[in-house]
Amino acid sequence: MIDRLIIKEFGPIEELDVQKLGPINIFIGANGSGKSFVLKAIYSVIKSIEQYKRGKEIKTIGELLSDKLYWTFQPNNLGDLVRKKSEDPLKFRIYDNNHNEFYFSFGKNTTKSIKTIDNTFPSTEVNSIFLPTKEILSSRTIITNLKDRDKEFGFDDTYYDLAKSLTPVTKGKNYKQFSKSREKLNNSINGRIFYDNERKEWKFRDNEKYEYPIGITSEGVKKISIIDTLLGNRYLSKGSTIFIDEPESNLHPKLLFEFLDIIYELSQMGIQFFIATHSYFVVKKLYIIAQKNKKSIPIISFEKDKTNISNLKQGLPDNPIINESINLYKEEIDI
Repeated sequence: MIDRLIIKEFGPIEELDVQKLGPINIFIGANGSGKSFVLKAIYSVIKSIEQYKRGKEIKTIGELLSDKLYWTFQPNNLGDLVRKKSEDPLKFRIYDNNHNEFYFSFGKNTTKSIKTIDNTFPSTEVNSIFLPTKEILSSRTIITNLKDRDKEFGFDDTYYDLAKSLTPVTKGKNYKQFSKSREKLNNSINGRIFYDNERKEWKFRDNEKYEYPIGITSEGVKKISIIDTLLGNRYLSKGSTIFIDEPESNLHPKLLFEFLDIIYELSQMGIQFFIATHSYFVVKKLYIIAQKNKKSIPIISFEKDKTNISNLKQGLPDNPIINESINLYKEEIDI
């Protein structure tokens, strides 16, 4: 599990040092503040570590990271990722709870290859995944072809990796420790997605055994179904990291709250979560979970001129998202 994160001069982030990360970690802030950017940066590093020494074509860790950053952020050159106002190089460092370290750095003149990189993380068979705001099932083949066949930008690597992880031939029996959480996911959306091998398409089957084309299935159902599918085909396991950008997107509040309860359950089984959100509902629900279970949930708030790091175990932070919700309540009182 990632325990500490240090970022300097990376994209919109001037400096960030988060210690004692937990099983669930929340990033909040206005549009363009850097929360999704940080999630993608951590994701790029973790996927590079996971892909190291896998497969027949063995690449160096530097080659894997350079490629992952390029296809995830899709800049003209990697040097474009250095903070615009900075004269210093970009620096990124993470530690896990076993004191393994991953560090890299590069400047604005970097094109396609990262030279300064240190890694003490061991090779692993664990897989992690990023759930973007848009659903991908309806466009899975388009997403993979755009990179594999056409070698063009379009959907970034968070979409591509997710599309690849849902390859229909991937099989496996469910891990027993996830069975109860999968059952709750199933009940919350009243069914599951599956791949129809005969028709070569994804479908949704409800708990009454009725089947529906994926195109007429709701966005929220597809979002939750994807996690259920990745747990079911053993792509995700204990030690995986799940990144979720705006979990509130396309979810009714009741379904969102059920989803967050399941996220907490999975976090207690060894899956780490990094979540970016705009939603007061998400923050308040996770605050209740932290208070009820007396668990640490770090919350990193990107504000206009500073970054605040607090913990929902100690209470709700002073933050524009939360303050605006309070202001709505005050307006209602004044009417």
